[in-house]
Amino acid sequence: MEVVNTIGRRKTSIARVYMSSGKGEILINDRELKNYFPSEVLQIIVKQPLVKVEEDGNFDFKINVDGGGLKGQAEAIRLGISRALIEVNEEHRSPLKQEGFLTRDPRMVERKKYGRRKARRRFQFSKR
Repeated sequence: MEVVNTIGRRKTSIARVYMSSGKGEILINDRELKNYFPSEVLQIIVKQPLVKVEEDGNFDFKINVDGGGLKGQAEAIRLGISRALIEVNEEHRSPLKQEGFLTRDPRMVERKKYGRRKARRRFQFSKR
């Protein structure tokens, strides 16, 4: 199997996922999954699509992720892995779609407006 290349995004995080057949190694920015995400919850988020379609341990992943925080990066990686699994086997689409792993979460931070302290917060009003 050749290398499958996909992209996942969440908030300001962008994950480039390169998937090839192997024995289940996940390298994120040239570091192992457990080193990059010390939190058990974030490791579970990254592996959710693999566990759902029972392909955990069949593919190697090399992932470059940039921007955002750890949670956003983990969810961007999850989307990228889900898209890669579909490119390999189209039958994976319905279980992954059912769990919501193929939906790009569109929520982003609202920009700051002029004349305001934040996006919607006004400066404190002083009567005197």
